[in-house]
Amino acid sequence: MAGNSFGSFLKLTTFGESHGPVIGGVIDGFPAGIDIDFAFIQKEMDRRRPGQSAITTPRSETDTVEFLSGVFEGKSLGSPIAFVIKNSDTRPEDYQALKDVYRPSHADFTWEQKYKLRDHRGGGRSSARETAVRVAAGALAKMLLAKAGIEIIAWTSSIGPVESAENMEMVTPGAVESNPVRCPDLAAARKMMDYIELLKSQGDSTGGVVSCLMKGIPPGLGEPVFDKLHADLGKAMLSINAVKGFEYGSGFAGTTMKGSDHNDAFVIDQTGAISTLTNRSGGLLGGISNGQPIYFRVAFKPVATIAIEQKTVDKQGNSVALKTHGRHDPCVVPRAVPIVEAMAALTLADHWLRHKISAV
Repeated sequence: MAGNSFGSFLKLTTFGESHGPVIGGVIDGFPAGIDIDFAFIQKEMDRRRPGQSAITTPRSETDTVEFLSGVFEGKSLGSPIAFVIKNSDTRPEDYQALKDVYRPSHADFTWEQKYKLRDHRGGGRSSARETAVRVAAGALAKMLLAKAGIEIIAWTSSIGPVESAENMEMVTPGAVESNPVRCPDLAAARKMMDYIELLKSQGDSTGGVVSCLMKGIPPGLGEPVFDKLHADLGKAMLSINAVKGFEYGSGFAGTTMKGSDHNDAFVIDQTGAISTLTNRSGGLLGGISNGQPIYFRVAFKPVATIAIEQKTVDKQGNSVALKTHGRHDPCVVPRAVPIVEAMAALTLADHWLRHKISAV
């Protein structure tokens, strides 16, 4: 199987299946001498882990990261960092009835067509359980970026038809973490909670949008052709389970504007540095950061596993009335917020290391 690694100078390779004994990762290219804050790593894991609120899956995992190599006396060694996360609350019996059935909007059919064999226990390798590894690696990348003064914050900006009205420049981590849906607009957060709980009671699901803002980014990150920074951010986000869309800067809304309105005029700011009057480009020009904040939005589809009966077929082509049982989120968006941050951090850290080397 190809495609298990992400990044160039800073590379993450993940392994493991949803209901196997462990999932884990190997990070190569992480610099030596970085202080490793284990409490911060666990805090990030707790933000993603299942069972954290009434609107998430009740699967109970501590998601404790066990480091096997690359860390000594609280610092990175510069050698590959290997780690595992145990799967302690596995219930493979919940999926036995799905062994020969293709779940609607899941990877069951395509996986089997490609590999001729699949792990039907919760989706196996294609399960979102794998993203726990990304969050652990992303926590390390955040530590690296913090030394460069780079901050990343993501939040829920919509769930189903409910949209928030926050000013992204004013969003704080405390406001994001103040409620289970991770929306800094408290009035919208309450409506989002009500909507998710309604769909959960009906056995249905919903999707939504995660917004992300990255500040303190120096100009010069990114490459101008195939490795544009926004292209790599797009790949990072689209690699997350259930993601259906990515836009940065003015995004699709910018297509309705005239060039004379959309262009970001260059100015000299109060410090005497070159800046831009507006930031519709989203902090990126020609695939390279321009020193302005980078912002983007990620669209997540409704959770595919629902309790409502659906029509499908089995391996033999027989029609099946499928009513799924098990432990599933009615909406993945709140738990996706730290995953978006993690993938953004891994992408930025990779490009930051490239830039340091190219600037020598």
